[in-house]
Amino acid sequence: MSASAAFAELLKQYDRHFKAGQIVKGTILEVRPKEVLVDIGGKSEGVVSASEFVEFDKVMVGDIIDVLIEKAEDKEGNVHLSKEKAEFQQNWDRIQSICNEGGNVTGKVKSIVKGGLIVNIGVEAFCPSSQVDIVPPKNLASFIGNAYEFKVVKLNPDRQNVVLSRREIIETERNARRSSLLSEMMPGDIRKGTVKNLTDFGAFIDLNGLDGLLHITDMSWGRLTHPSEMLKVGQEIDVVVLDINREKERVSLGLKQKLSNPWDNIETKYPVNAKVKGKIVNLVPYGAFVEIEPGVEGLVHVTELSWTKRIAKPSDVLKQGQEIEAVVLGINRDEQKISLGIRQLETNPWDLAHTKYPPGTKVKGPIRNLTSYGAFLELEEGLDGMVHVSDMSWTRKVNHPSEVLKKGDVVDATVLEVDKANQRISLGMKQLSEDPWEQIETLFKVGDLVTGKVTKLASFGAFVGLPNDIDGLVHISQVSEDRVDKIKNVLKVGDDVTARVIKIDRADRRIG
Repeated sequence: MSASAAFAELLKQYDRHFKAGQIVKGTILEVRPKEVLVDIGGKSEGVVSASEFVEFDKVMVGDIIDVLIEKAEDKEGNVHLSKEKAEFQQNWDRIQSICNEGGNVTGKVKSIVKGGLIVNIGVEAFCPSSQVDIVPPKNLASFIGNAYEFKVVKLNPDRQNVVLSRREIIETERNARRSSLLSEMMPGDIRKGTVKNLTDFGAFIDLNGLDGLLHITDMSWGRLTHPSEMLKVGQEIDVVVLDINREKERVSLGLKQKLSNPWDNIETKYPVNAKVKGKIVNLVPYGAFVEIEPGVEGLVHVTELSWTKRIAKPSDVLKQGQEIEAVVLGINRDEQKISLGIRQLETNPWDLAHTKYPPGTKVKGPIRNLTSYGAFLELEEGLDGMVHVSDMSWTRKVNHPSEVLKKGDVVDATVLEVDKANQRISLGMKQLSEDPWEQIETLFKVGDLVTGKVTKLASFGAFVGLPNDIDGLVHISQVSEDRVDKIKNVLKVGDDVTARVIKIDRADRRIG
């Protein structure tokens, strides 16, 4: 090439025509405190602000960079350049290509804005909170500065904005793992999982791609009121696969199945008549449930609380959570039931009653209760004997015990009979003295004059109290020589009278 031709070529390079929006390569000629001078070829030079470089302190003279021509030569002959816009345009083209091909893009979370995150993927993009994870996170700040893979779900070339989703990538991966898990999982497998959610009836466990249900009844052999007593959200646990429904993609899980069933050798651990300790976990009207160990509860029926006391409901003598001792009365392993007793810890006072209170024993005690047919006398705490109305007096006909006794009276009596089978002790008051009718002939004879007070009036006559607590009857026909229509017209209770014995009927125990 001749010298003139070479000069013409050089002149042609310096006459390069640049258009706004064009991306060209430039060489850094000078690094200044707040900007760099860039040669883009020919006779054109431009300035790029230091703020457009991520690491400005590492920029060196001679570095080649891509810049976008914002404005061709101005009046001073300067070219307006932007490194950021060049990168944005290049990245935008790349992102459009990825989006059209359905691919993913890696980006670094830059900041939090209202409704989501700003992510740098070469250009600034937006990821809504609902698309950050499967469960929208409560704290977005933990994502700042971290790099993640995203799917481009929306792209607007006119406004040059990009919407991303991390959730779709996670769900795609999760679906793949779920399909894999469902195909390979077998009942009996032990799998690691994370507690995802708690409900009243159980817990949902994330098996890394597949959710399984751990029902509350499969958490523990013991009693649980709510899953939160045993688990918390986010906790990692090992669970046993109990059942798989591949069509409905449902998996049933268990925790207690990792341990042996405590009922398997129950008869050996808790033989009948053995003493056990436990905690009261539930009180019901008919008894108290006692937890002997996790998963093993026994019932103390209300009738097994005391030998002698009548307990209306267990809550009268026991409290929820109370530690108690009991005796094993019976076991039904098939129905998982254990019968317990508390009263068996003490000697049954009725076992000793026959020896302690043989017939003829004289006793003394307060009247605890009155009924229409007799009075209950307390022999010792929880042990009563009954005095029947017919055993209160040899001579008086007692219709109701209140005629001779009242509650709280301390009286003497004698034991007549001990019925252990029916838990009854019969007592007598009249048996403490001799029956005056046995020697009535020595006390009264026909023709004797007797004195006494009127004790009771009846339509047919008046009863007169005689010595030895015997009543005699003055018939209405024997009150006066004159006819008496009503006895109360002649006599009243308390009157002193003198009468003659006209009849003694020992068989019927009557004196006329």
